[in-house]
Amino acid sequence: TVIRAAILIQKWYRFTMARLEMRRRYSLSIFQSIEYADEQDQLQTSGVSTFLFSFYLVPVSQIFTSPSAPQVVDEDLCLKEFEKKIDVPDSYYGPRLSFPLTVEDANALLHAFRNEQLLHARYVLQLLSETRRVLKEMPNITHLSTSYSKEITVCGDLHGNLDDLLLIFYKNGLPSEQNRYVFNGDFVDRGKNSMEILIILFAFLLIYPNDLHLNRGNHEDYIMNLRYGFTKEVSKKYKDHWKQILSLLRDVFSWLPLATIIDSKVLILHGGISDTTDLDFLNALERNKVRDHIHVWVILFSFKNFVIIDILWSDPRSQNGCTPNKCRGGGCYFGPDVTAKLFERYNLKMLIRSHEFKPEGYEISHDGKVITIFSASNYYEEGSNRGAYIKLNPELTPRFVQYQVSKFTRRQNLRERVGTIESSALKSLREKIYAHRSELISAFAQYDVNGTGRISVNDWAAAMESVLQLELPWRMLRSQLAQMNSDGEVDFMSCFYDLKMGQPTKEAQPALAETLCRYRKDLEIIFNIIDKDHSGLISVEEFSQTWRLFTSHLGIDTQDDSIDKLVLSIDYNKDGHIDFNEFLEAFHVVHRLEKKAT
Repeated sequence: TVIRAAILIQKWYRFTMARLEMRRRYSLSIFQSIEYADEQDQLQTSGVSTFLFSFYLVPVSQIFTSPSAPQVVDEDLCLKEFEKKIDVPDSYYGPRLSFPLTVEDANALLHAFRNEQLLHARYVLQLLSETRRVLKEMPNITHLSTSYSKEITVCGDLHGNLDDLLLIFYKNGLPSEQNRYVFNGDFVDRGKNSMEILIILFAFLLIYPNDLHLNRGNHEDYIMNLRYGFTKEVSKKYKDHWKQILSLLRDVFSWLPLATIIDSKVLILHGGISDTTDLDFLNALERNKVRDHIHVWVILFSFKNFVIIDILWSDPRSQNGCTPNKCRGGGCYFGPDVTAKLFERYNLKMLIRSHEFKPEGYEISHDGKVITIFSASNYYEEGSNRGAYIKLNPELTPRFVQYQVSKFTRRQNLRERVGTIESSALKSLREKIYAHRSELISAFAQYDVNGTGRISVNDWAAAMESVLQLELPWRMLRSQLAQMNSDGEVDFMSCFYDLKMGQPTKEAQPALAETLCRYRKDLEIIFNIIDKDHSGLISVEEFSQTWRLFTSHLGIDTQDDSIDKLVLSIDYNKDGHIDFNEFLEAFHVVHRLEKKAT
């Protein structure tokens, strides 16, 4: 009896753990599919964003130009120029930097950021100016050598997660001549401390230019920064100098090296490779001329040479060949044969890349030849994943170190952690569903020939995929998204029962409201570009002109008079200006059940 009971308990435990793992995996699949779909949208709207941003952002050469003191400062701004033009008040208690920087300066920065202090704008601009000067002297491909006394640590995406960087330094030690690092791009966006991460990495780069190395990622790009949070972070933290900082950063990003090679055997770059990757061409490229790679990709779509886009955006796949990366909308999928061909040509042994979320922080593919390293833990949600970094010695056998910053998850059991991740993933998915409401209803109707409002599970899943194109296990997700009757048919309108538009406005026609909901993020980017004084207000005329430019660029069919009426209704005090953040807030998805619960 005891043995039988033990077997039953064991079966129950295995079944429970398997179900939890299944829920965790499909939740992470939802997050990743929506992330990639968002990147496709980013590429689609980058043309209009680039035009507006280039028009409104102050050039680096005019950083100190103002109506009261018109002057043009050369692009190679010296440290004293910033010192003369920007005062640091006595009330400022943060770090005060002097150049050249020392280890004590870096330690002061780490201490300040642990205590949520900001570095003054003068020092930020000086640091960026010095960083650009150093980066200009570096090659496109950095060559390093290992030794038993000098291992090299390779870190992947950090995405503004300062706690991960601090934990890496705590576990692995600070950068030094004896403790060398390669940070493989995507330092910024998504997290809330991208600026602090850049300041720390750039400070150590200035102190140890031969021992800390930075590769450019696909998020070291101003259009990506507009969409994924870094621009907003800088504008909030540095309200008086954010445009100057972003202008200088745009230049700094363009000078970041593109790849690193260790012991002539290990190639490190952010995304991946393709069947046209040419390291000799990459090494000879004028990298600073490719300032904004997404916009370049849009413009040069018909050209064969996508070297920059491939190394920043591509992902490995188990199938042979090289095919367009349709999920992300940029770069390619490269197979084991593509890897083998490049390795044979350049006598390589290993490719270390980042760019892709991995639940365990790393993944090995292509028979051990390709390693993905991802260093941002809790990337999608608290408890969603570990971060990791790689240690390399002269034998070039990778040693992986995993970690997870834990603030709340230690107080939760496994079921609670998975439940939190699942709930957040489904919330994001439902918002995506609601934003495509009209298209989905039309797709459902094609299967509902008798107009019953019910279709089979297979037809429901096919309609969902045909519209959303997220490659998700829709049949498995059905119970979380739509109701089914006793005959096994799906009530397809139940997909929308628990969702509604926030603060509905009478002047907004359903089709217009849905369009605004779908493109909220893109419109927020564009409105923030044209909000010159960062007041949150834009004129009704600017709004209307921007809307027409945006809809024309995307081929969206809307009636001009409907948006005009809507905008005028939002101009509450009739002064010809609207608060666009308040306006866009009216077009976000509200989860009715969650609202009742709170």
